[in-house]
Amino acid sequence: MREAGDIALGFFRDGARNWTKADDSPVTEADIAVDRFLGAALPPLVEGSGWLSEETADDGERLGARRVWIVDPIDGTRAFVEKKPEWVVSVALVEDGAPVAGVVRNACVDVTHAAIRGGGARLNGAIVRAEDSEGLSGLRVGGSKSMITPLKPHGADEGRWHYALANRLVQVVGGDLDAAVARPNAHDWDIAAAHVILEEAGATLIGLDGAAPTYNRASTRHGGLIAAGPRRAQAIAAALQGWQA
Repeated sequence: MREAGDIALGFFRDGARNWTKADDSPVTEADIAVDRFLGAALPPLVEGSGWLSEETADDGERLGARRVWIVDPIDGTRAFVEKKPEWVVSVALVEDGAPVAGVVRNACVDVTHAAIRGGGARLNGAIVRAEDSEGLSGLRVGGSKSMITPLKPHGADEGRWHYALANRLVQVVGGDLDAAVARPNAHDWDIAAAHVILEEAGATLIGLDGAAPTYNRASTRHGGLIAAGPRRAQAIAAALQGWQA
């Protein structure tokens, strides 16, 4: 992961060509370079593993694999293009629809969140735990204003904005947020790595219906999401009942 981050960082410092994809989202030559590097390095590590990346055409073969690498070569490409140090490389290994390992690395500030199922979550190598409490009073919540507004009558405050969704989610673990929310339409590659990091830190990632996301389905899209300690997440879900995008 350090090498993947360094590849992206080189383009970030020197400048990278960028263009717009069919879905109107930006992509850069750095995204493609990191995607190719990880696509060559990761699958041989787990025999028979599948591959799903934002920057690789999805041929559906992954659906027949129990273990799948799910990758966002650069999460926060808009920030990358705008020279904001807010982008991350996000890599997860999913087994039977659940993430079992994940890394989210911000190479600009040399910060790495990582976790392996059953091994705890680490922030730059040190074990880290998420906080939890009853109620929402004083909580710093990051995400869409339209989702945070209904939380304010319960005492929540709007936290710092993070461009990359994976980075926003892991801020709940030793970062500058107590909770994070996301509007519908996040993809597997945006959230899978952060999901296992959150859970190994004692936090949770749930949909607005209270259920945890599952991965490596035919559709990679997800509904609205909440990341927080378990009691906080349930309180946020209750406060968002009836919310619509």
